[in-house]
Amino acid sequence: MDSPLRAALRSRLTTAMRARDREAVSVLRTAVAAIENAEAVPVAEASSPVTSGDVAGAALGLGAGETPRRVLDDTAERSVVEAEVRSLVEAEQLYAGTGDRDRARRAAAGAALLQRVLAELPSGAS
Repeated sequence: MDSPLRAALRSRLTTAMRARDREAVSVLRTAVAAIENAEAVPVAEASSPVTSGDVAGAALGLGAGETPRRVLDDTAERSVVEAEVRSLVEAEQLYAGTGDRDRARRAAAGAALLQRVLAELPSGAS
């Protein structure tokens, strides 16, 4: 089940896709992907499955190569998106410092979009 934050990001993503707003689509996809990447289990933590003697490195049995993903709480998800905002703000400053106003504007717009999504949710429900 989606958290309120992930649902809000996906809803905005659908709207942006319909509007053909490539910049918003890119920022929102990146935010959703960042949450999903944070749920990934590092390879070192994954259980080592029984391997096949016939195919080198192949896992034996249905689903043997699957490892359950971590479940992030609302606070952790919010932290991931806040980190994306900080990254965009930093990118804006770097682009502005080099005189690339277009990229600075896009980074600022992306940060503002994610900040609006975060602001629309109650602080305890992300």
